[in-house]
Amino acid sequence: MSNSELHNHLAGLPEAVLQEFTQWCVLEQATAAGYEFTPDLVKLKNLETVDYIQELVGQFADATRKSIEGSMAIMVAGKQADNHALPGIAAIVDFISLYVKYLVPKGPKNELPTDEKLNLASQEQFEQLCQIAKKHSVEI
Repeated sequence: MSNSELHNHLAGLPEAVLQEFTQWCVLEQATAAGYEFTPDLVKLKNLETVDYIQELVGQFADATRKSIEGSMAIMVAGKQADNHALPGIAAIVDFISLYVKYLVPKGPKNELPTDEKLNLASQEQFEQLCQIAKKHSVEI
């Protein structure tokens, strides 16, 4: 499963699934790769799903793009997400899944070859998306 296939499933998912998946990408997958990020919960409090996702993604991107790895990953993820041309909030979720995926191989705790780590990150994202969707009674 490549992440390019992941984007094929995002547009039809409920916002609650997209929000939970975004949280997992940012708070768990990136953290497991060695990126430390603590969101500003005050700014996230009481936001509608779309605004919540945008704010969380913005906070994470601001915190991680300051490195060379982050700058390169954000550029590649943005270009690829633009090519996928998803509508609305699905485009932002596609972007963050790609951005985190491209950050993972460069994480300080990574010891696997880059291609292998990218494939594992993609597979992990797809499996997590399927689990979250299933929890919300949606089949992928």
